[in-house]
Amino acid sequence: MAVLSRSALEASPLADLHTIASELGIDGFRRLRKADLVDAILTRQGGEDGDGPAEEAEARPRRRRPARSRSRSADADTDEGEAEAEPAPEEDEAPPARRSRRTSDRDDAPRARRSRGRRAAEEEGAEPAAEGEERVAEGVVDLQGNGSGFLRVDPSGPSDGDVYLSAAQVRRCELVSGDRVAGPVRPPRRSERYPSLVRVDTINGTPADQVSGPTPFDDLPAVWPSERIALDAEDPTLKAIEWLTPIGRGSRVTIVGAPRAGKTDALRRLSAGLAGQEGLEVTVVLAGVRPEEITDWRSGPVEPATALSFGAGADAQAQAVERAIDAAKRTAVRGGHAVVLVDGLDGLHPPAARKALAAARCMGPEQGSLTVIATASQPIGGETTVIALSAELTQTGRFPALDLVSSGTLRPELLVGDGGAEEIVRARAKALED
Repeated sequence: MAVLSRSALEASPLADLHTIASELGIDGFRRLRKADLVDAILTRQGGEDGDGPAEEAEARPRRRRPARSRSRSADADTDEGEAEAEPAPEEDEAPPARRSRRTSDRDDAPRARRSRGRRAAEEEGAEPAAEGEERVAEGVVDLQGNGSGFLRVDPSGPSDGDVYLSAAQVRRCELVSGDRVAGPVRPPRRSERYPSLVRVDTINGTPADQVSGPTPFDDLPAVWPSERIALDAEDPTLKAIEWLTPIGRGSRVTIVGAPRAGKTDALRRLSAGLAGQEGLEVTVVLAGVRPEEITDWRSGPVEPATALSFGAGADAQAQAVERAIDAAKRTAVRGGHAVVLVDGLDGLHPPAARKALAAARCMGPEQGSLTVIATASQPIGGETTVIALSAELTQTGRFPALDLVSSGTLRPELLVGDGGAEEIVRARAKALED
């Protein structure tokens, strides 16, 4: 366990200090006041010299407590702040949990150490930890309305293997939905359904103590995309998109058209052109597609993060898209470049579709970006690029099947220069004549 400073311990709720004391094997920690408990933890970590209050507490006479009935003591074996259903108030002096005399405080740490490996092995998908080792979990943060959250270990959604995150951990590490977090896990205690994260070791692959709290994504400035995403493909559709409807880092793009105009096929070709590009983190979300198309996508270069057929409800589709967008925001806010491909937006409620598209933005030169490219039957509104496909051209096999009159990119000169922008105008004028 990493050595914690006095200031970090003093800023932690009592429930978190109890968890740390239990892991360190401090006897009688529940009888100590917060200041004494901080001293005891520092002493056990080797952070301070001299006799700590833990030893002093052991020398004090213990007051006898009145006997309680078996039914009351059985309900009391819980850990404050850890139960998912009803977290305890996060106060500096939270009341200790009621315990029977047979399960006294000084038995907690040895009993927890003996059972850790055995109980961890019972969790779904968990490997039993070797003697003296901690089981480590890694997943994506999913925050709840009460400030706590879960570490989702399965990218497709909630599962029994998820790990509980206390509200104190979320606040201390300034976690947001979409952060990828790893750390040791303890098994669930009585009345708890999920295992709990002991501490946060890494956030998005970086040690937690080296990650400073980022500026909230929505507070960052948005500028016009000025760095074109090169596709460098011989495919006629991709070449036409690259030069006639250019896409930049931070663009909001919809691929629109009538049924059977080839929207999904065009998005799959784009995913192939984007896959493997250095500096781009590409995520695919299938929200309401044909089951056969899910199979086609899974055989491509980018494995979908979530794949839902058109039988899924609008709320489920919106949640799948939102999870992918949240993860991409974390990449962008820390200086990376994320691209989210969504097929498609028609199955979402209109506000959810607009919210997903509106997340795309470029934060400026030398900054991060989030690009969203999605299919829809018609433009959503607010796009910087619209790629319109012609069902007539597609079904007669004439490619590229772009409807140049209905397609377009705002401020194309920032992406392809003044000469390129003039070529786009000429190509559109020729399409009108034809």
